[in-house]
This record gives sequence, C-alpha cells and structure tokens, in this order.
Amino acid sequence: MPKKPAPAAAPEPPPPQEDPGYTLIPGTDWEPPKMLIRPADQLPGLSEKELAEEVTRVWKADNPEAAHNLARFSNAERVFKYDPTVEQAVLHFAQEGPLVNASSDEAKEQLSREEAATKTAVDAEEGTTAADGGDEAAEDDARGLRNQFNFAERTCQTLNYPQRERGTMTEPPPSVEYAGAATQWDIFDAYMEDMDRKREAEKKASKKSAAKERDAAKKDDAGEPTGKSGSAQDLIEGAEMGHATQILERMVNQNTYDDITMDFKFWEDASDMYREGEGTLLPLWKFQTERTKRKHVTAVRWNPAFPDLFAVGYGSYDFLKQGVGFLCTFTLKNPSHPEYCCQTDAGVMCLDWHPSHPSLLCVGLYDGTVAVYDARAKATAPIFQSSVKKGKHTDPVWEVSWQEEDLAKNLNFFSISSDGRVTLWTLSKSELDYSDLMTLRLVSPTGEPVEDDDSSLSGLAGGCCFDFSRLSEHLFLVGTEEGRIHKCSKAYNSEYLQTYTGHHMAVYTVRWNPFNARVFLSCSADWTVRMWDHTRPSCLLSFELGNQVGDVAWTPWSSTTFAACTADGKVHVYDLSENKSEPICEQKVVRKAKLTKLAFNLQGAGCPVLVVGDDHSSVSSLKLSPNLRWTAITKAEAEAKAKAEADAAAAGGGPRRGAVPKKVAPGEEVEQKDPQLQEVEKLDALVDMAIKAQVVE
Repeated sequence: MPKKPAPAAAPEPPPPQEDPGYTLIPGTDWEPPKMLIRPADQLPGLSEKELAEEVTRVWKADNPEAAHNLARFSNAERVFKYDPTVEQAVLHFAQEGPLVNASSDEAKEQLSREEAATKTAVDAEEGTTAADGGDEAAEDDARGLRNQFNFAERTCQTLNYPQRERGTMTEPPPSVEYAGAATQWDIFDAYMEDMDRKREAEKKASKKSAAKERDAAKKDDAGEPTGKSGSAQDLIEGAEMGHATQILERMVNQNTYDDITMDFKFWEDASDMYREGEGTLLPLWKFQTERTKRKHVTAVRWNPAFPDLFAVGYGSYDFLKQGVGFLCTFTLKNPSHPEYCCQTDAGVMCLDWHPSHPSLLCVGLYDGTVAVYDARAKATAPIFQSSVKKGKHTDPVWEVSWQEEDLAKNLNFFSISSDGRVTLWTLSKSELDYSDLMTLRLVSPTGEPVEDDDSSLSGLAGGCCFDFSRLSEHLFLVGTEEGRIHKCSKAYNSEYLQTYTGHHMAVYTVRWNPFNARVFLSCSADWTVRMWDHTRPSCLLSFELGNQVGDVAWTPWSSTTFAACTADGKVHVYDLSENKSEPICEQKVVRKAKLTKLAFNLQGAGCPVLVVGDDHSSVSSLKLSPNLRWTAITKAEAEAKAKAEADAAAAGGGPRRGAVPKKVAPGEEVEQKDPQLQEVEKLDALVDMAIKAQVVE
C-alpha cells in the first residue's frame, strides 16, 4: 500500500527586526521629511495614547556630587554642628581679565594714584617755573627744552588685546592737508631764542633779590625787627632756652603730682610706731613712655652722681618676640617723660653707669653687642660699639659692670654672656678693644671640670650674672644657667677658686654685701633666695618666696636688709636682724604683670626709694616706711631712748615720753663707733649664729 506523503513543515517566522530608535515621516511638496528620534529611556511597546501623554520633568541646577551632610565647628558653642548650606556651584573655567569695575575700590585707588602722579608732575613743573624767574619769568619762559630738538623717547611693553572690527557707513569728516618744512637753521634759531628768554628771566630775578637784600639791610640799620634775624633764631633754639623750658616743665609736673611730691618729701607711716617687725611700701610715681610699649624692663640703675636720675633698659625675655630695644633715663623731678631716649638694634638686657663719669652708660644687647652711650650728647648713636670683628658675643649679654681705670687711664668694663665668656672691654681712642678674662667651663657634681665633647656642648657653661666685690677688688662671682655659682679671681683665671651648689635652676643675680666682704646673696628661678659665706661651700640661709625670683638687692643703709621681686608682682623686704625666716614686708606692687628688676636709691636712708620694673614696660617707685630703714645706729638710738623713757616712767611713776637725754660733762668723752664698722659687726654676728646652727644640725 503506498505510503502517504509527509505533511509539509510549517514555515519559520521571520526574525524580529531591531528597533532603529527613530520614526521616519515622509515629506510633502511643501515640507521636508522629518525624523523623530525616540529617547533611549522610552519604554518599548507604548501605544499612541500613551506616547501622547505629557510627563513633567523638573531640572535642578544642584550639584549631584555635592555633600549633603556637612558638619562645621561652632566656636561660639564649642561643638560640631550640622550645616544645611551646601555649595552647589562648580567652577569649570576661570580667567582673570584686565578690566576693573569703575565703582570698585581697586579702580578708585588706581584713579587716585594717577591723579596724585599728575598733580606731582604739575607741581614740580610749576616749582621749576617759579624758581627760574617767578610769575613774570613764567610768562616769558619757553617750553623748557631739554635739548635742541625737544625730543624724548618713551617706550613701553604691554599686552595688546585683539580689537573688534566695526564698520559704519557715514560721510567722511572734512579734512585739510597741511604741510611744512623745518630746516636745521629754523631749529637753531628757535633754540637760541629760548636761551635768550632764559637769560633775561635770570637777570630780572637777580635784580629782585638784590633789592630785597638792600631793604633788609636798611631795616637792620634802623633797628626794626625783621622776624627772621639770626639772633632771634639762636635765642629760641639755644641752650639757655632749653634749660628754661626744662625747668618750666618740671614746675608744671610738680604741680600736677603735688600730692605724690608731698608724700615723697614728708610722708612717714605713723603705724610703724605700734607694730614691731613690720613695714610698708608707699607707691609714688610710675614711669613709662609710649615708645616702649609691649617691652620688658630688663635693667634699672641709679646714677651715682645725681640721686634723682636712673636709667632703664627695655628688651624682651621671650625668645620668639625679639625686636628693637630702648634705653631711657628718667628723673624723679619729671615723671611724665624721659630725659634721654634712644632706640637700639636689639633688646637692651643690661646697663651700668660709670662711677666717675656719670654721663657714660655701658649697655649689653640681646644679639651679643656691647655699646657705650653718652647721655649728654643729642645724638642717639653709641660712641663705642662692638662688632663681629671686634670680639662681639655670640649670645645675649646678661650683665655689664664698669671697673677702675687701667694704668694707661683708659676706661674699661666687663661683660658676661651665655656663650661662656667673661670679657674685658677697653675704650681706646678710636675703637673698643677686648680681651677674654675667663672662659666658663662646666663642672661635674664633684667639682671637676667636664671634658670637651659634643654631649656637653663643648664643655662651656652659660653665664647669667656676675658681681665684683667692692672690698676685695680681685674677687668676683659668676652665676650660671646650670644653677652653680663660681668664685673667680682676676689674677688667676684658669680655674675657679670655689664652686657653690644649692640652686637647681638658672641663677639670675648675685650681689656682694656692700658692708661685709664675706657675705653675698643669690636668687634663682627655683623660687629661692640664698645667703652665702664665700669661705663656706654651702649656703647659710635660704628663703622660699613661692614664685620665680627676678632680682635681689641689698639696701645701701643696712647690712642685714635686702629686697627681692617675684613673678607674681610682689616685693619682699627682709631684715635679718629682726626676722631671719619671714619678710618684714610682703606687698603686691602690680596686678597683672611680672616684676623683673629692682634697685635701691644710692643715697641711702636720705632718699629711701625703691624702683621696680615689670614686663609691661612700666617702672614703679616705692618709698620705704621707717621700720624698713633701721640701721645699727638708729636702732641703738631708738632702743636707748625707749629704755630711758621706761626708766623715767618707772622712777617717776608716770610716762615721760621724749625725756631729755643726760648731759655730758665737759671733760667726759662719749665713745662713738664708726657706722660702717657697726654694720659689719651686726652681720658678722648673724653669720656666726647661722654657722653654729648648721654645726648643731
């Protein structure tokens, strides 16, 4: 049986055509064909109705990459707070242009500079014209030719920006052609005419000046005041007028500070009669000037010849705030303004008056320079100054001290610096000569010198202060940054005579006692003041002041009284004959400043004034009450008077204050001891007691 044919296979469907992404609309006779491009994000398979539906989209200018969770620190509330403001602007391209807004500050400043330059040029031209011959000469003066061709070449280099072309259709403006020729003879004739006019103007000006001189001579012969005579000018600017105005200024200041002047002359604290072992300080004038603001008072010295005059040095103890320094001299007669003031290249760290020439000041600066100034000279430049070639110190100079004249009658002084040098400076005829007296070496705790190596900074010790004994000329003391004190000799400068250990920080001041050659004081940054006997290695007495001690000084009237100033603004006054452990006066002088330096008036009990400097560029003067001015003689007299009054009261049955002292017979002599010797004996007794107390301990 025949097989049935197999059914034909169904045709395969054509492959789906890819969407071209656009729709082509054929054109007509009036319109060209159009191509509608379908957006890439359009959903496929949308109907015509769905395609005709409008979808609103809002476009924003926000930066999609900008942060939206910024936190900024609030200085007012001291916390981080969320900041809703977000910077959306993004700068893609920027270029600075040469144009300036006419209403901006920069444009106004540029216009003002151009106007000032134009005005200056016009004023200079008018001044030249007036100098050539006045108003009449200015009218006849020529163009001021600088050469026979009056030619000046000016060139400049600038950026030429491309110009835009703009065209207009207008009628051309009317113009006339003009041509001329100038030969060499025409130029020469014009130049000669100009020279003739100048000569005539000079003749007229000379005639006018001669006429004025003749008129002035006639007035002088007739005795008429002219107002510009040399004698009147000399009278105004002369030395006599300056002296008179200085006296007048002091009289005005005396009236202004009349209450302080009365206290300075006559005030005596009556409460001292009812309290024993206590005293007070009376504030007097405060000395300061505008030029020395924000400076530290680094040195204070009284003049040895004029008891009302003292010098003040201004600098800075802050290493990061160094600048210029000032040297000023003040007087108690004029607290409003310094008598002498000069500026130095670096901060003034120390100074000293010459004992025999009271106008000479030696000064040590922060940059290692030493200089000598003459306070009488009007010029502010030093008369002698060290330099790098003349042995200048490499570190700050912390103290200077005048010495007696040498065999050649040359003035000389010593200086000490942190570079480890004690240098002698001699004032020769034309320069400042130097020679190193001693080089300070580090010593070990056992007293042996340290070997030179890199770890010990070449074995050099930094010197901070020194003092020469007035009673033993060859001895002097040196305080170092390591807290040690060395006794040295001018005649034997290779090694230390003795080393004193007790301070743990830098020694700021060492001072010999002015009455007793055995005793000296020292103060340090370790808050202590120590009293030493130079024949013993350990200190006799130690005083804890509770703050950094800036300076210490003996009083010139008593061998047992000294004062110290501290960084908390207090002045401590000790009288060891009254109290060996506590100060008899502890008074705050300034509120928000640190006291740096102090000095007693050299006149002694006749002028019991103490000046104290601080780090706010002011110097305060203080007067000591009677209980702070006891001497061996006045103390003995007071005790004898009190005993006589007590005996008289006991014998008579009643108080007899102010009893008449016993009369001395004509042949009887009263033994009177030397005041200097009494002060020495008083301090010797105190030292012996301190030594015995140490032995017992």
